[in-house]
Amino acid sequence: MNLILASTSPYRRALLERLGYPFTCEKPNVDEDRYKADGHAPQALAALLAREKAREVSLRKPGALVIGGDQVAALGTSILGKPGSVDMAVAQLLRLQNQTHQLFTAVHLLGPGIDIPLMETTHLSMRALSFQEARHYVMKDQPLDCAGSYKLEMTGVKLFSKIEGADHDAIVGLPLISLQTALLGLGFRFFDETR
Repeated sequence: MNLILASTSPYRRALLERLGYPFTCEKPNVDEDRYKADGHAPQALAALLAREKAREVSLRKPGALVIGGDQVAALGTSILGKPGSVDMAVAQLLRLQNQTHQLFTAVHLLGPGIDIPLMETTHLSMRALSFQEARHYVMKDQPLDCAGSYKLEMTGVKLFSKIEGADHDAIVGLPLISLQTALLGLGFRFFDETR
């Protein structure tokens, strides 16, 4: 069965490459803003977007196993978007300082007879930050396309005092432990001796 990642995210692509299965990437044609405007709770929104991305690509590529994914960062019930600018990123970091927020990482696998939702929740506690520290960090890592305005895989790890979650890779974009478990359950081989 062909494996397709319903994403053009370089972060998700790099994570899935680590599992060693051959796959292709397809851009899902999903209007995320439409779903965000519906007022879904953060965790429900992540799950819905992951499913819709997988479903849209699956309709175009019947017979394949499609992996859709999405992440939603939230402080309580307030969703934290991708900042898009340095000023917005700094403001978001200052809002998160001295608080614990959640990152919901949803994955949905769709294929012939396959409909598997996965969800990982990570709790991230941020340190106190001055305006200068927040701005310095943003200028260094440029997390303008990242919900929450940080990149833990880079120097963003210095912003946090505590991170609680079952799978560190979920923070970057794909929970590889639960994804690998699901793929093994679907018959993907742990090692392929032909490669």
